[in-house]
Amino acid sequence: MASGWGITGSKGRCYDFWMDFSECMSKCREPKDCTLLREDYFECLHHSKEFQRRNRIYKEEQRQLREAAQEEVGGGGGAHH
Repeated sequence: MASGWGITGSKGRCYDFWMDFSECMSKCREPKDCTLLREDYFECLHHSKEFQRRNRIYKEEQRQLREAAQEEVGGGGGAHH
């Protein structure tokens, strides 16, 4: 990452995040002062928060579909005469 060059020869996609984090680390009194910049850099590299969010959305969509299917099979609330 230190070179700043990406796989295609242009600037790496996370280079700006790295530079912000690196600059913070060189000027801060305690590493914890740079926690948010570190998180941003790691998210750029690994997309873990994005994947977690997508997974939660997918699970909720599946839950809603199952619930709708159960209501449909369960009679749908029709009145009997």
